[in-house]
Amino acid sequence: MKHEDGTLTLPNGSKAAGAKLHLQKWFPDDHPKAIILLVHGYAEHAGRYQYFAEHCVGKGYAVFAVDHWGHGQSDGTPGYVPDFSVFHDGVDQLVACARQGFPELPLMLVGHSMGGLISATYLLSNQSRFAACVLSGPAIKAAEEPSAFLKAISGFLSRFFPKLGVLELDSTGVSRDPQVVADYLADPLVYNGKMGARLAAEMLNNMTKIQQNAGQISLPILMLHGEKDSLAAAEGSKFLDSQISSSDKTLIIYPELFHEIFNEPEKDKVLNDMTDWLDKQLATRGV
Repeated sequence: MKHEDGTLTLPNGSKAAGAKLHLQKWFPDDHPKAIILLVHGYAEHAGRYQYFAEHCVGKGYAVFAVDHWGHGQSDGTPGYVPDFSVFHDGVDQLVACARQGFPELPLMLVGHSMGGLISATYLLSNQSRFAACVLSGPAIKAAEEPSAFLKAISGFLSRFFPKLGVLELDSTGVSRDPQVVADYLADPLVYNGKMGARLAAEMLNNMTKIQQNAGQISLPILMLHGEKDSLAAAEGSKFLDSQISSSDKTLIIYPELFHEIFNEPEKDKVLNDMTDWLDKQLATRGV
């Protein structure tokens, strides 16, 4: 396996134009059969997906990932984003990077948690770029429905106090493996502060957007969710499954699993379910 680090720059026109995003690429020793574009979750970074990358590379895939703006080793302010479109701009650059290096290979979009929300909303305008999509514990519906009061003031806070901390996540909900939780808490590149009002409002708005427009998605899609996910409700994946117009869609709910299904004790089964499904997608394309 080969690994490369690099940098992508958000373009003019982005609400974070000029920002540098940390890029990681993992390759098999032979020519890859497809490229997985990994979109990580809130507060974390792509470096936490080394095991994920090793599994995928072992199956013949290359994996490309960036740390989102305000995350990991990228520019930006943790817990804040000027606009949700900045995350989509990062995916744009990731797609362009993959296309530049491997113009002929199918692209597979894989999004986890907030990255699942970024991916799902990105598909509304860009699904033709991908051969298939996988959503892991996507943040389509909040684990606890925001109160009417919070919804009412979220716009006000987002506008006038955009960096005010309004939401704190319970890290013990990440995994049933205590070592994963300990490593998460000790990781200097993981943000453990509160989510700011702007980002919280942007997430709520984009959850509403995908709930209202899910029927526009017709791409082959695999939805994976832990039944005991306390950070992103499994009902979000069930909702997507019922609403998207894809003729090729699969929903797997894993009993007892927490939020980060790629980091649970059963991670090998989950990862095999994912790459087996991706292999079938390639087979239908004659790859």
